[in-house]
Amino acid sequence: MISFLPLLLLVIFLMVGVPIAFALAGAGFLGIWIVTGDLGGAFAVLVTAPFSTVAQFALTTIPMFILMAYFSSSGGLAGDLYDTASKWFSNIRGGLAIATVFACGIFGAMSGATVAAAAVMAKIAMPNMRRFGYSETLAAGAICVGSTIDMLIPPSVGMVVYGILTGTSISKLLIAGVIPGIILGILLSFVILVWVMLRPHHAPETFKVSWVERFKSLFHVWPSLLLILLVLIFLYTGIATPTEVGAIGAVIAALIGVFMGRLSWSGALESLKSTIRTSTMIFMILIGGTIFGYYMAVSQVPQHIVTLITEMNLNRWLVMIGIIVVYFVVSMFMDEIPLMLITLQLTFPLIIALNFDPIWYGVMTCMLVCMGLVFPPVGMIVFVVCSIAKVDLVKAYKGSSIMMIAIVATTILLMFFPSIATWLPSKM
Repeated sequence: MISFLPLLLLVIFLMVGVPIAFALAGAGFLGIWIVTGDLGGAFAVLVTAPFSTVAQFALTTIPMFILMAYFSSSGGLAGDLYDTASKWFSNIRGGLAIATVFACGIFGAMSGATVAAAAVMAKIAMPNMRRFGYSETLAAGAICVGSTIDMLIPPSVGMVVYGILTGTSISKLLIAGVIPGIILGILLSFVILVWVMLRPHHAPETFKVSWVERFKSLFHVWPSLLLILLVLIFLYTGIATPTEVGAIGAVIAALIGVFMGRLSWSGALESLKSTIRTSTMIFMILIGGTIFGYYMAVSQVPQHIVTLITEMNLNRWLVMIGIIVVYFVVSMFMDEIPLMLITLQLTFPLIIALNFDPIWYGVMTCMLVCMGLVFPPVGMIVFVVCSIAKVDLVKAYKGSSIMMIAIVATTILLMFFPSIATWLPSKM
């Protein structure tokens, strides 16, 4: 029972507002000391863990993907995507909301940073939807939940973190999210169509755009499609590692911005600063998670849990449903990366013991994290969208809760048809 005490301390630290990185590190440090009784050993972990955690070549994938996102945003690629999508869906009631979902998905194939996608689309899509009379509830819901597609579509920072934590192939994880991401985008569009059919006042206006203008708008998205195509080709064929793909993608995004005359020197510097800020936050959380992981290792808490559950001879799908419920509850209060750091140390050994596919579980984990990013009482993406677009928090939560039906439906499909996630990686 003493071995489980640091888990309670972690919960207390988080509840009183201790920053997540320090809550993980503090609980882990105390846990090592309590379990081993060796204060010097606990301090030794504090000394060695920061360097050993971040001095990994694979981790450079994260800042490279984030830098690609910021270069793409500063270079105006996201704006072009939204403009083109809005013209193609202009004559459909709710078309601008559907255009937002598709723009989020395509931008996700150039970024991998979910919060960055939410911030960009809030700046671009919300003013346009307001101008055409869309309700803030529908508009905010489309932006918030549409941005979660970035968690699935490669490159995905969440998939990279999962791969590093579990030792699973990052290349296969990134590719595994393609089909689920497309399915989620289609289901989100369907939810929007049903929503505006039942409540027409949420999307009262449509506007007609000629076919000539629609096809002409496609010319503006060729740089984005080129970037996406190169990233997928390099990943799928194995020409480059995920780390190299991130670096190549960042360079190409910067060159496209310069070539089109949109990426200024000040914009490039701001992209670099934003990348450093975001990457530093992620790395600090990873360091805290590593220290907490040392406590997990010496206490053997995960092994105890695996032994307990396997001895109960429960149906493995019943255990999976239990994990899903826990993720859903915990994700309401925690951001994506710390959530994965804490839960995977407990759930991944159990998943392997129950003979679930680690690639499939990686996609499932990202789906469950998607729910937490938009569902109250926290919902990091909702906070970002409300802050940038000046939307009432209650309206944003209402919209994202309705749109979350698509995330739940996609998760259920993945449970019934695991090949949705595993088929494409098996062809690599």
